[in-house]
Amino acid sequence: MQQLLSAFGIDWRLLIAQAVNFALVLVALWYFLYKPVLAMMARRQELIAKGVVAAQEAEEKLAHTDTAVMERLQAAETEADTIVAHARESAQSEKARLLKEAEARAAAVAADAEARASEVASRARRESERDIARLSILAAEKILKEKYD
Repeated sequence: MQQLLSAFGIDWRLLIAQAVNFALVLVALWYFLYKPVLAMMARRQELIAKGVVAAQEAEEKLAHTDTAVMERLQAAETEADTIVAHARESAQSEKARLLKEAEARAAAVAADAEARASEVASRARRESERDIARLSILAAEKILKEKYD
């Protein structure tokens, strides 16, 4: 074996020293590089897992929120329909009330006009009767004057 090593130009002491150096470098790399990289990867995996869980929770909350928004929207639409229906009913009742009030005013105006027309007619009749009576008296006076004069 000694001859084989010397044939290739390998010094066994140097080979052992290099093996020890390699082992030291391997241990140093293991301790200072591999472990921190594994720890960092574990933290990242944990962080990614938390992010995935948070994303799923956010998606569930969004779905729940969408459902809640739709329910509120439907409730608001129902309430708006109720308010509109109530407003229409109020408008119809107000319209009917105003129509009755207008008809009552029109009837009152018509009755007042009829009363005034009746009063004017009766006044005209009385004035006519007075005029007729006065004219009759004047005519009678004239006839009597003509007869007696």
